[in-house]
Amino acid sequence: QLQLVESGGGSVQPGGSLRLSCAASGSTLDHYAIAWFRQAPGKEREAISCIGSSGGGTKYAASVKGRFTISRDSAKNTVYLQMNSLQPEDTAVYSCAADQFTVACGMLARFYDIWGQGTQVTVSS
Repeated sequence: QLQLVESGGGSVQPGGSLRLSCAASGSTLDHYAIAWFRQAPGKEREAISCIGSSGGGTKYAASVKGRFTISRDSAKNTVYLQMNSLQPEDTAVYSCAADQFTVACGMLARFYDIWGQGTQVTVSS
């Protein structure tokens, strides 16, 4: 059964970069759409990016478009989120999630059945 583990979070100064990893085990990610979500204390969970299964495309929230890039490495069975030009408002717990047999990904949490544990990203000076 598919399991997801996030890594790569940490603390960074404004303007810095981080790359988050969503590593899968138990199954291949080729058959899953993958999304990244984030949630800060007191704020609603926000879908920030998703990538479809093989043959699908990508989507980005307006708040991160142009700064974040989602990608898939099938050989490593991992999805990445490259985050550049980080700002304090990007501080949140970031989680990845999987939706089986989906070509075009969706930006709603209700579409996703399998979730990782989350990784903290803190942006401050």
